[in-house]
Amino acid sequence: MANAQLQSVLDHIDKDFDNSLERLFSLLRIKSISADPAYAGDCKAAAEHLAKDIASLGVATEVRPTAGHPAVVGKAKADDKADDKAGGRPHVIFYGHYDVQPVDPLELWHRPPFEPAVADHADGRKIIVARGAEDDKGQVMTFVEACRAWKKVTGSLPIDITFLIEGEEEVGSKNFVPFVEANKDEFKADYVLVCDTGMWDPETPAITTALRGLLYEEVKITAASRDLHSGVFGGTAMNPIRVLTKILGGLFDGDNRITIPGFYDGVKDTPPEILEQWKKLNFTPESFLKPVGLSIPAGEKGRLMVEQASTRPTCDVNGIWGGYIGEGSKTVIPSHASAKVSFRLVQGQDPQTIRKAFRDYVTARIPGDCKVAFGDHSAAPAVALDWNMKPLAAARQALTEEWGKETVLMGSGASIPIVADFKRALGLDSLLVGFGLDDDNIHSPNEKYDLRSFQKGIRSWARILAALAEVK
Repeated sequence: MANAQLQSVLDHIDKDFDNSLERLFSLLRIKSISADPAYAGDCKAAAEHLAKDIASLGVATEVRPTAGHPAVVGKAKADDKADDKAGGRPHVIFYGHYDVQPVDPLELWHRPPFEPAVADHADGRKIIVARGAEDDKGQVMTFVEACRAWKKVTGSLPIDITFLIEGEEEVGSKNFVPFVEANKDEFKADYVLVCDTGMWDPETPAITTALRGLLYEEVKITAASRDLHSGVFGGTAMNPIRVLTKILGGLFDGDNRITIPGFYDGVKDTPPEILEQWKKLNFTPESFLKPVGLSIPAGEKGRLMVEQASTRPTCDVNGIWGGYIGEGSKTVIPSHASAKVSFRLVQGQDPQTIRKAFRDYVTARIPGDCKVAFGDHSAAPAVALDWNMKPLAAARQALTEEWGKETVLMGSGASIPIVADFKRALGLDSLLVGFGLDDDNIHSPNEKYDLRSFQKGIRSWARILAALAEVK
């Protein structure tokens, strides 16, 4: 892609930025809260608004029904007459979501959540404040605006794009995934672009190359047929809280490694060159743990803290209960005790295999006078990109050129289930590029998106589109 052509696109982005901001504001004003049925009409309105905006780029776009909130599908494919190289152009799916989280508690917002505005951050940054500003309307519009600039300046897009934007990400994509599966022949492509992630810091771009999977289990241990008087039965009757806490405490050894047999089977180490990059990052107990009142890393000993937080598997007890927990005292031996336990998994770990291993581990430690029951909850596999993937290298270089700092390839400790669904249903890897920051308050009151993230995000996607066009 000629440098002069790209520079003209970047210049147009800067010149048209006020209009880009107003187009984002128009989308942010729509109360597309997917979790509340009262806002179903607003979700439909957001889909229709976004479809109309994408169609204004000359992209064949429609609002498609699902069993829940509608999806937006747009197809921008090269015309052979307009582009002699059409047959060799990459074809990507761009994924995002227009639905947002509820705004509660409303009284904590500094301004109405669906009246977007540019405000001053405490540290002097300019920020866009509104529900959905970052997650994910602002991120979606960085890509749409980059495409708009390419169309305005050159009359075409550098690559073939299928826009695929859903309205149920915040409620687990429960109807969107079946929609994708039912139309998988229509959604053939080379790979997926996802803009729903973040930067390393306000100055350093990042590409998320791995997402941890999730396994969520519930355990209930029952002993006696009823709660017992501890003065009468204490010392003779089995206490299920004691059984449960002993089992949970045994899940970790002295080096904070998980003791479930076979748990680490298939887990691979991060490539040495990536570890060397991570060692240069300011990811320390001071920078990461101190803001939440902690100072000592609790992950596997001998691992970088950034590994502990993003690319190593974990186990956490998320809740534990049993017996009397009200005011005052009640001297009982409870009849049952329960816990919720979650595992963040990495590539090489199968959720169902780990589920069975965990249940076998617990069951083997249940005394004869007790019984155990398990509850099924979430299970999603981890996702990881090939570090040598050509589009990854192209996007990394494009981001580095825009931001002037080396792009960090990072793992995410969180899970984005739709990425695994794209791999399972369509056989496609996803390139995750986003411009969110840790202090954007997503899912919380006063959600924001840095004005600089929005503008340079548009410029970044313009560069990435040019770079991807050169990948063969």
